[in-house]
Amino acid sequence: MQMIVDTGSNISIVTPQLLRNLAKDLSCVQPVPNCLKSVTGEKLNLLGTITLKFAIGNRELLQSFYVADISESCILGLDFLQQQRCQLNIKDGILSMGNVQVPLLHPLTDDLNLLCYRVIALEDINIQPHTEVVIPAKVVDYTGKNGWGIIEPTDEESIPGVFIGKVLTKLTNETTVVPIRMVNVTEEKRKVLAGTDLAKCETVSFVVCPDFENCFEESTTRNEIPKHLAELYESSTKDLVDEDQRNKVFDLLCENATVFSSNSSDIGRTDIVKHQIITGSAKPIKQPPRRLPLAKRDVACQAVDKMLKDGVIEPSTSPWSSPVVLVAKKNGNLRFCVDYRKLNDATIKDSYPLPRIDDTLDALGGSQWFSTLDLKSGYWQVAMDPADKEKTAFSIGGGLWHFRVMPFGLCNAPATFERLMDHVLAGLPWNICLVYLDDIIVHGRTFSEQLENLRKVFACLRKANLKLSPEKCNLFRREVKYLGHIISCKGVATDPAKINSVKDWPRPTCLAEMRSFLGLCSYYRKFIRNFAEIANPLTRLTQKDVQFVWDSEAENAFQQLKCLLTNTPVLSFLSDEGTLILDTDASGVAIGAVLSQKQGNEEKVIAYFSRALDRTQRQYCTTRRELLAVVKSLAHFHPYLYGRKFAVRTDHSSLRWLVNFKYAEGQLARWLQKIQQYDLKIEHRAGKCHLNADALSRRPCLGEHCKSCDRAETKERTASEGQCENENHRLTLIANRVRRQSPAQDTDVDDLGHENFIENVGPQDIVKAQEMDSDIGHVIKWMKSGNERPQWSQVSALSEVTKNCWAQWDSLCLRNDILCRKWESSDGTTTRFQLVLPKALREEVLMHLHNHPTGGHFGVKKTLERVKERFYWPRCREDVTLWCSTCSECSSRKGPVTRQKARLGKYVVGAPLERVAIDVMGPLVRSTKGNRYLLVVMDYFSKWPEAYALPNQEAKTVATVIVNEFVCRFGVPLELHSDQGTNFESAVFQEMCSLLGIKKTRTTPLHPESDGMVERYNRTLKTQLSLFVAEHQKDWDKYVPLLLMAYRTATHASTHFTPARLMMGREIRTPIDLVYERPDPEVVESYSTYVRELQENLQVTHDFARKYIEQSFESMRKRYDVDSSACIFNEGDQVWLYNPRKKKGRSVKLMRPWEGPYVVIKRLNDLVYRIQRGRNGKLKVIHRNRLWAYRGDQSELWNSEADS
Repeated sequence: MQMIVDTGSNISIVTPQLLRNLAKDLSCVQPVPNCLKSVTGEKLNLLGTITLKFAIGNRELLQSFYVADISESCILGLDFLQQQRCQLNIKDGILSMGNVQVPLLHPLTDDLNLLCYRVIALEDINIQPHTEVVIPAKVVDYTGKNGWGIIEPTDEESIPGVFIGKVLTKLTNETTVVPIRMVNVTEEKRKVLAGTDLAKCETVSFVVCPDFENCFEESTTRNEIPKHLAELYESSTKDLVDEDQRNKVFDLLCENATVFSSNSSDIGRTDIVKHQIITGSAKPIKQPPRRLPLAKRDVACQAVDKMLKDGVIEPSTSPWSSPVVLVAKKNGNLRFCVDYRKLNDATIKDSYPLPRIDDTLDALGGSQWFSTLDLKSGYWQVAMDPADKEKTAFSIGGGLWHFRVMPFGLCNAPATFERLMDHVLAGLPWNICLVYLDDIIVHGRTFSEQLENLRKVFACLRKANLKLSPEKCNLFRREVKYLGHIISCKGVATDPAKINSVKDWPRPTCLAEMRSFLGLCSYYRKFIRNFAEIANPLTRLTQKDVQFVWDSEAENAFQQLKCLLTNTPVLSFLSDEGTLILDTDASGVAIGAVLSQKQGNEEKVIAYFSRALDRTQRQYCTTRRELLAVVKSLAHFHPYLYGRKFAVRTDHSSLRWLVNFKYAEGQLARWLQKIQQYDLKIEHRAGKCHLNADALSRRPCLGEHCKSCDRAETKERTASEGQCENENHRLTLIANRVRRQSPAQDTDVDDLGHENFIENVGPQDIVKAQEMDSDIGHVIKWMKSGNERPQWSQVSALSEVTKNCWAQWDSLCLRNDILCRKWESSDGTTTRFQLVLPKALREEVLMHLHNHPTGGHFGVKKTLERVKERFYWPRCREDVTLWCSTCSECSSRKGPVTRQKARLGKYVVGAPLERVAIDVMGPLVRSTKGNRYLLVVMDYFSKWPEAYALPNQEAKTVATVIVNEFVCRFGVPLELHSDQGTNFESAVFQEMCSLLGIKKTRTTPLHPESDGMVERYNRTLKTQLSLFVAEHQKDWDKYVPLLLMAYRTATHASTHFTPARLMMGREIRTPIDLVYERPDPEVVESYSTYVRELQENLQVTHDFARKYIEQSFESMRKRYDVDSSACIFNEGDQVWLYNPRKKKGRSVKLMRPWEGPYVVIKRLNDLVYRIQRGRNGKLKVIHRNRLWAYRGDQSELWNSEADS
C-alpha cells in the first residue's frame, strides 16, 4: 500500500474507500464534530476517527486516523511523524524510524516498483590468490532517486574461482558507483576486466538496521548470560540500581558475546596491520639456547605445546634463533619469554608515536561513566608479516619454532600495536573512546551515551576480529583505574595500589636505587606541587661527578616525597568553559607553575609543573628566572593554553612590562617571541597571595653581577628601506610613484652622457615617461610638430613648469626623441646635455643619487651637484633640499645640525626634607668590609648629604638602609627623587614609599640633568675619595664619613650657608676646633630660651637661603638659556628620539643614535612629553632635549604596529 508523507498536514487521514478495501467496518469509525480545512481554504467534512494497525518494514504500528473523502487514499501527517519520532532526510529522500529506513518516492516521477540492474566492473583489477578485495563497480542504467539496493551474484558464475558477497549499498542519482566484495579462492591470480558483468543490484523498499550483526550461540537466551560473561555482568551491574539499566547491560553483553574471549585459547586474529621486522642488510643472528633447570624445562615444553595448539607458533627452519627465558610472575607462576635483545639491536626502529598519557587523561573531562577494555593477549592478535616470521625463531634446546603472531619483547611491537588500534578505532572521536596500546577506555556523560559508545567500540573490534579479556574489563563504572591513575567524574588521582608501595620503600643506597625511586615519583610529579624543588637534593645525587652521600637534606627530601605521594590531591579535568589561570614562580634552584581554572565559583587545580634549574640557569637574576618560569610553563602546558585566552599570575611585577619589551635581543628575544604566540595577560599578585606557586623561595643572583642581565636589553631599530632585489621587475611609468629597485652593476652611458640609472629601463621607457608627463609632454609635442617656439597665448594657461621650459626654448632639444637641456659654463668652454626629468622618475633618481650606497647619503650641496651633472627639472634645488632633509636614514644617524634644548626648568623648595634626591654610586672595588656600592641621599634645600656603603644595590637593601638610617634619624621626607634604576622602580621600593606616605618622582630616561644636584655631588665625592684611598682602593668606605663631615661644614655656593647650619641651626664642631680651642657659645638661661633662639635663627637663616637659592637659579638660568630654544611640540607632531645604545658584537660608531618617527601623545609640561611609536607601541615619557622634529613622510609607520 502506498502512503503520502505530508509534513504540511497536522493529522493523518484515510479515505472510506481504503477502509472498505481493508474490509473494515465503517461502523467502527468514531464520529467527530470538527471539519477539515484544506490548504486552499476549502472545508471538508470529517466522518470520524479510527485506529489502525499496520507495518512499515519490520515495525508494527498503531496510529489514529481521521476519515475523510480526499483524493489520496492515505496521508501520514505531523501527528504520526512526531509520535513515531521520525527523521526526514530530504536531501537523500529517507524516512528513518528507529532502526528502519524507508526511501521516499515521488508519485509522479519515481517508479514505485522494485527493479533489478546490472553491475559491471569500472576498471581492470588483479586479485591475488586467497585474497579478498573490495573494488568499485557501476550500476548500469540506474536513474532513480536516493534509496537502497542489495548487490548479489548472478545465477551464472562470471569469473571462475571468484565469489561475490552480498552487499547492501546506498544508491543515489548523483553517482552509481558501488562497492563489490570479491574473493579469489584459487591458487592463481585472477584478472577482472573493465565492463565485466559481476553481479546484479535489486532495489529494496525499506532497510532495517540490525542491533547486532553476528548470531549468538543457540544457548544464549534472554534469561541466561553466556558463562564467560557472567562474572563481567555481575561486576558491571553491582552499582546499578535501575532495573532498566541492568537489562540494557544484559542485552549489550549478549549482543556482543563474541567480542569477548570465552577461554584461554579463544584469541582473536587480525591482518589489518602486520608486524614487520626490518633489519636491512643485517646478517641472521643465531644464538644457542640457554640451559634450563629440569623443573623449568617442563614448564617451557608445556608453554610451547599450548602455543603450537593455539596456532601462535609453528615449526621453523629459520637461520635466526633467540634464546628463551622464564620469568616469575607476581603469583609465582612462570612466564615464557624470548630474549630478542640482539634482534632488536639489528632492527630499524619504528617511529610511530605513542599517545601522551597526560593528553589521554585530559580528554576525559566532563564524563560521568567510564569503562576500561583490555584485549586478550593483545600482541598475539596481530599477525606477523610472512617474510619476517623466521626472524622470531626460538629454541628451548630441542626443536625450532617461530611465531605466526607478534610476540612479546620486540622493540617495534608497541608502535605496531598502536598503529593497529588507531586503524581499528579510526572512525571514533576522542569523546567516545581513548586508547593506549591495548588499554581502551570508553567514556560518556550519561548512561545512554556510555551504552551507545560501547556498542560502537564493540562493533569496531568485531569488524577487526579482535577479542577482549572479560576478566580485565570494567564496564559502567563511576571510577576506574586506567594507566596507573584513578579516573572519576571529579578528576584524576594517583592509584593507591601503586602508591602504597612507596610507604615501605627502603632508603636508596646506590645510584641505581635512587633513579628507580625518582622514576616512580616522576610518573606522578604533576600531582605534587613544587616537585622539582622538593626532589632537588635527590636529583643532585644522580648527576655526574657527584659522590653519592646520603645526608640529612636528602633524607628530608626522601621522606617528604613519600608523604606527598601517599596524600596526593585529585586534579580536575579541563573544562571548555571557565577562565584558565597559570601561576608561575621561581627560586634559586627550581621553577614551578600551577595551572588552574575557574569552574563555577571555585578555582580548581588542573595540573602542577616544576623543573630544576641547571648550573647556568641558577646564575640568572630574579627577573630572568621568573621569565624562564613563564616560558617553560607555557611550553609544558601548551596543549591546554594555545589558542585560548588566559591569565598568567606572578609575584614579580617587572614581568608585566618585560613581556611587552620592544627591542630585546638574544635569549630574551627568543623567549618573548615564544610568549607572543599566546593570548595571555600578565597579572601581578603579591607574594602573600601567591602561595600556590610561591612556595619556591626566591633569592638574588649568586654572583655580584648577572652576566645575562648585564647585557643591553634594547635593540636599535634599523628601518632601512632596502632596494628591491627582483631583477625582472619592470618600471611602471604610468604611476606617479615608481617602485624602488636596485641599480644595475654595469652602467651604460649613451650619447646623451647620462647614466642608464635603472636596470632594465631603456631610452624608450624614458621617452614614454616624458611624453606622459603633464608638464613637459606639451614641450615635446611642440618640438616634434615644427621646432618653433609657440606663442605665449598657447602657454599662458599651462603649468609653471611648462612656462619655465618655454622660457628656455633655445636651450632645449630632442636627442633620440628624448628631451634634453643644453648647459654651458660661464666662460663657454664646457657644454653638456642634461636630461629633462619627468615627475614619474624624479623620486627614483633621488633615491639612486642619495639613498643608494653609490649615493652615499651626502648632504644637499653634493647631492645637488650630482643631479645637475646629469638631469634638469625646474626647482631642482628645492626638491633636493627637501629630499635630504626628510631622509630617515640621514636623520637617524646625523641628527640635527645643532642640538636643541629646552629652557631650564624651575623646581625650588623652601624647607629641609621637602624634597630629597637619592642615587647609587658604583660599583667600586669590594672593600675589606664587603661593600661595593654607595647610596647617596641629599636634601634639596639644605644640601645636606648622606652616604651609606652597601654590599649590593638590590631594592630590599636600599629600602632597608633608607628606613633604618635616614628616615629613623631625620624623619620622613615629603618627596623622594631618583633616576629610573630598577632598585628604585621595584615593587619593594614603591611599597616602602606608599607605606611612609612619600611622593616618589623620577627622572626621564637618559636625562641625568633632572637629578643634577646628587649627580654633581657624586662627582665631588669621587674626586675626594680618589685623593685619600690606598693603592689597593679597598679602604674607600673608611673615608666616607669624614668626607661627608667636610662637605657639611663647607659653605655652599647656592645657599651661602653650610649644610649643617641650614639643617641643624648651628655649625658642627670639627677636629680643628679641638686643636685651636674654638670659643664656646654663649650660655643660655634655660632650655626654652635656647629653643626659641634656635627657631628664630633657623627662620632667619632659611629666609636668606631661599633668597640666595632664587638668585643662584636666575643666574644659572641666564647662562643655560643662552643657546636654548622655546620651541615646543604639540599633540600629533612627529619627532625623532635620541636613544644611543650599545650592542654586543656591534660598533657604537656605526650605530644610529636617533630612532623614529614617534608621535607626541601629550605634552605633560614644557619639558616632558609622552610619545608613542606606532598605535600598539609602548608609551614613553621623554625630556624635550632628546626630541627633534621629524620631517620625513613615514606616516605609514603609525598605521602599522611598532616593531617587535
